[in-house]
Amino acid sequence: MKKKETHKMKNGNFLDACQNALDGIIYAITTQSNIKKQLIIAVAVMLISLFFDLSKAEFLCLMFTVVLIIVAEMINTAIETVVDLYTDLYHPKAKIAKDVGAGAVVITAINAVIVAYFLFFEKISTIGLKMVEEVANSPVHLAFVSVLLTVIVIVTLKAAATRNHKFIKKDFMPSGQTAVAFAALTIVWLTTRNVVIFTLALVLALLVSINRYQTGKRTKAEIITGACVGVLTVVLLYGLAIIYLHITSF
Repeated sequence: MKKKETHKMKNGNFLDACQNALDGIIYAITTQSNIKKQLIIAVAVMLISLFFDLSKAEFLCLMFTVVLIIVAEMINTAIETVVDLYTDLYHPKAKIAKDVGAGAVVITAINAVIVAYFLFFEKISTIGLKMVEEVANSPVHLAFVSVLLTVIVIVTLKAAATRNHKFIKKDFMPSGQTAVAFAALTIVWLTTRNVVIFTLALVLALLVSINRYQTGKRTKAEIITGACVGVLTVVLLYGLAIIYLHITSF
């Protein structure tokens, strides 16, 4: 008799591990309503943070808190999936496992409230036009948030491609690496306006795109879409900051 074939559970290499991790993130985003809400809140928090003069330590604390909540929710999802895999019936220990996982999410949410209070309460009470202008003129902060939003947009598009084929072609995955590369390219031009530096950054961005195409990882359309997402995300964010400063200068 032939032995039954079993799926390989271990990752073959580092790239396989990264792909499996991305599949897990996409699954969590597309199936868990709480994670969808948390990602929306995370984007809102990143945008709101632009209007506060946060120090590096404060911004790092904020980022860690946001990531901790999402990670806790993903771990809770993993626990619930494993428990449901082994039993569909009520069992006290299964209930304990799920309750503990949910409790971890609640604790991280409480921690987020405490962190938000200490980071924003005093700043909100003293917020004014000068603070907004300083943040809008902070190239480092704007650059970081631009790249972060680019990654979130790409992951969201990938998740939408796996779930909704009405508006997005099946298996159409915009190139995330190309998006980040062209987002960085746009930031370089907006912050330096140096043709030599821009040219070097352009060469690197094109090399990333060419590599994704030649290795067969992404199609031309997926690479172009990724590049457009990276450029448009950065231009939109920087544009909003500039428009706001012009409006408030009158």
